[in-house]
Amino acid sequence: MTKKTHTDPEQIELIIFDVDGVLTDATININDDGSETKKFNVRDGFGMRLWLNHGFQIAIITGRSGEALKLRLATLKVDPHLIIQGSKDKSEALDVIIEKTGTDPSKIAYLADDWPDLPALNRIGFPMAVHDAEPEVLEAAAFITARKGGRGAARDAIAHLLKAKGLYQPH
Repeated sequence: MTKKTHTDPEQIELIIFDVDGVLTDATININDDGSETKKFNVRDGFGMRLWLNHGFQIAIITGRSGEALKLRLATLKVDPHLIIQGSKDKSEALDVIIEKTGTDPSKIAYLADDWPDLPALNRIGFPMAVHDAEPEVLEAAAFITARKGGRGAARDAIAHLLKAKGLYQPH
């Protein structure tokens, strides 16, 4: 099988993130009242703000739904129209994001960890995987983060893209 040619990361305009296992460590805490809580990494959030401050876009495609995610993304100022929760088909969700943003799929990066992400991951220009992703996701990735999901992986991915664009400037 021939390996897919990936877009130069310098060309990426939009990053799509999965949530559980990417922006979190894949742990779901269920409280006695049935509510769920999630733990997010502040460094990932800082990286997301850097990306947005450079005028690029962030979208979310996740199979689960929850208020904790809405609240976290609101504090980061991620466009709520680009957040898809409860997705049963991530490839269809990708179509919605493409339609809403007008972004060519070749200019999209997607950070993933598990099998449900593969149909969308295989359609975009720059697929990325968290360090502890499933083997099939790692195989599909053009870039693998040094850190695990929920532990700075999103920040790694953003730093990689900003470096490719010459915009990475830690002070």
